[in-house]
Amino acid sequence: MMDIHEILKRLPHRYPLLLVDRVLEIEKGKRILALKNVSINEPYFVGHFPHRPVMPGVLMLEAMAQAATLLALASTDIVLDDTTVVYFAGIDNARFKRPVEPGDQILLDVTLDRAKAGIFKFSGKVMVGEQLAAEAQLICTMRKIAD
Repeated sequence: MMDIHEILKRLPHRYPLLLVDRVLEIEKGKRILALKNVSINEPYFVGHFPHRPVMPGVLMLEAMAQAATLLALASTDIVLDDTTVVYFAGIDNARFKRPVEPGDQILLDVTLDRAKAGIFKFSGKVMVGEQLAAEAQLICTMRKIAD
């Protein structure tokens, strides 16, 4: 388990783009289960959509990627610093099955499929209770920032 304080030590993201509130389970090299509480106070709800607020699909993908990054870091025992970042390298087979609305709690269920030479491939799901909200395969890469 990881609380928000531990997450803040590991991820560079901050408000309004930090999208993981807690890690419920983590199995190094295999799987992570994290959660995000979705609140009406999130800044994107002002414009997406004022008459029916829903969490943008790209932010569901970003939340999965942040959980995936936590899994990759735990699996490799790497600590990010100011010279290392994790980027998206690809998103495959993204599907959105159900809107995520204020008051929902999303579970980010991400599995590490492959890791080689700083490139990681994950399968992820966003769940609201027992309902699938989104799923995708994510490819991420860990790189040093060039000066």
